[in-house]
Amino acid sequence: MPVSRVALPVRARHYFGHDMLPALMESGTYAVDPEPRGGPWIPWDEVGEEGAAALGVFAPVYSLFSGPPGAVVVAPGDVRGTVLIPGRDGYCLGLDGRDGPNLACEECGRPVATRLDDCSIWQAVWLNPSAVRRVPGPAPRITDWETVLEEGHSTPPVEQPGHWSPQWEAAAGVALAHLLAASAGARVALPGGLVTDMFGRALDALLPPGRPARTLALAGPGLPVSGASGADIALVPVHPQTGGTWQPPGSPATVPLPVDVWLGLAFPEDLPRLPVTGGLPRGVERDDPLPLRPGWTFRPDRHLFLYALARLPAVREPWLRGIYLHLQKPANFSVF
Repeated sequence: MPVSRVALPVRARHYFGHDMLPALMESGTYAVDPEPRGGPWIPWDEVGEEGAAALGVFAPVYSLFSGPPGAVVVAPGDVRGTVLIPGRDGYCLGLDGRDGPNLACEECGRPVATRLDDCSIWQAVWLNPSAVRRVPGPAPRITDWETVLEEGHSTPPVEQPGHWSPQWEAAAGVALAHLLAASAGARVALPGGLVTDMFGRALDALLPPGRPARTLALAGPGLPVSGASGADIALVPVHPQTGGTWQPPGSPATVPLPVDVWLGLAFPEDLPRLPVTGGLPRGVERDDPLPLRPGWTFRPDRHLFLYALARLPAVREPWLRGIYLHLQKPANFSVF
């Protein structure tokens, strides 16, 4: 079946709870991972600083993949002509790819892909880039930002009573790494509301005390430009197809957020995206049904935070390298 390319979701490397998670990709779409994927793992001591930097990793990690880059991920239901390879199991309730590719071509028997559907893993099929080829089709139409705003669907921050959305936690982990680098080690004034819920606690723990020296603003299509004018850092959406970030005027440092999470921040539920009559004013909530509320403080995903931070060149700076090395130790990540 034909599929269209979209940006690789930030939760592609996200593990969550002990639940059976839904599909990583929407049906009819695919994404490409630019980084190496698949074993065997190579320990950091064997790779070294220079070798890791050549792979886009700028801080020590336990080990690195040695597989080829360019793996293609699709929804499990979009795969045709494959069979499971016997004996390739997972850890708990499904397949986790620990034994390598577990799907073979139905006709020739060659291993071609790895299906993931174990607990805590977003369900997906990763196609081996050396075993598949792209069949060209019509050039996709790149959606403009106005259409993204009108047709995009936001992911609510709380999906069920007492639980923050795992998509938000994953997005916040990656965004926090970019935000911390953009802060240059100075305190950041946040705009309040959900933005403060997402990042305030972590920044309070990771940055030195004192008066804020930098400001963060939510910026993007459909929001007043004046709201982000003068801000040092802008929290902006990532285009769902290209993976490029929306560029605000004035060239502040940008912190990327998946567009579905960004929409949840910029246009909370019950607030219209376009001028219409009626609706609830800002700050007023429905009382029927009662709004969902989480049962604990928001925590950005620690694994994705460290993963993203290790791949930012700014982590070479001593102050940020110190934070990274400190948080690598399990006893030191109480903010997560």
